[in-house]
Amino acid sequence: MSHQTGIQAGNDVKEIFANARSGDQYRVLKIVIEDEQLTLGGTRKASKKWDQEYDSLVLPLLEDAVPCYILYRLDSTNNQGYEWILLAWSPDHSTVRHKMLYAATRATLKKEFGGGHIKEEIFGTTKEDLNLSGYKKYLTSQAAPLPLTAAEEELRQIKLNEVQTDISVDTKQQTLQGVAFPIHKDAAEALAQFKEKRINYVQLEIDAEKEMIHLCSAEPTELKDLPKRVPKDSPRYHFFLYKHSHEGDYLESTVFIYSMPGYKCSIRERMLYSSCKNNLIDMVETKLQLEIEKKLEIEDGTELTNDFLYAEVHPKQHAYKERFAKPKGPAGKRGGRRITRPPGEGEEED
Repeated sequence: MSHQTGIQAGNDVKEIFANARSGDQYRVLKIVIEDEQLTLGGTRKASKKWDQEYDSLVLPLLEDAVPCYILYRLDSTNNQGYEWILLAWSPDHSTVRHKMLYAATRATLKKEFGGGHIKEEIFGTTKEDLNLSGYKKYLTSQAAPLPLTAAEEELRQIKLNEVQTDISVDTKQQTLQGVAFPIHKDAAEALAQFKEKRINYVQLEIDAEKEMIHLCSAEPTELKDLPKRVPKDSPRYHFFLYKHSHEGDYLESTVFIYSMPGYKCSIRERMLYSSCKNNLIDMVETKLQLEIEKKLEIEDGTELTNDFLYAEVHPKQHAYKERFAKPKGPAGKRGGRRITRPPGEGEEED
């Protein structure tokens, strides 16, 4: 899969990319992510030299709380055509899910446009990072020897740590860094009651708008009712107290279940729940001191049968099979060598 987020450019955007690469019709292209695909957010034509109209064309396209990509054409060329600058705008006031989505799709945009046309690639969180003065400072910092200033080092680390999504057999990938959302008071209280075994089930959901983990349900739940608690169209986190017998002992095991109903939910939801999962587990285990016996990931609630949970909590141990030993030969001195070749012509049998 060459697109980790699943987001690609629409046919209209691909056509504009082709026209932009082959001529001087456009000076600026603004690209945004809408309806889970790369969409054209605006264009500007050239009327002056690139540095004379840079600020007047670029800065009005940068919104205070919404990330975007800006492709700006220079007047210089290489063997493929005009050279372009890719500006990755990720303002501090934008939501974490937007920052994650644009960071994870950046390599896809470069591939769709054509990486050979992009001369420079700049990441910015303020307009001062991406104006003409900021661009010139970036060029100076790239040419300057280390050590860098604190701000430049931070931007360099962001660029180095950014998720690469152009996957091939020769590339090594890293995953998105985890996101730690705060837990709502009601959810924290439910988990505390769960630890004390006053309740046996807790379901949590992520409020993407408020960037917080909320309590969804804490209803008493028997094992036979557990599949019904799993939504069929949205992800959830579940904590279940699995009561059962094992080898004659009565046990109560805490099971964490991450339910993700495949592609029935949006790409943003899948990314958000996947990125928050490990931090949530770490918080529950370290701060609440809640021991989780087993962590599971499922697509559908029907998977949660007694046999399935039992096999996951108590996996079968494979018995050790002793290797076949070749039997030893008879003790003592061996007899004379036996001749098996039949006698030839003129030879007599003994």
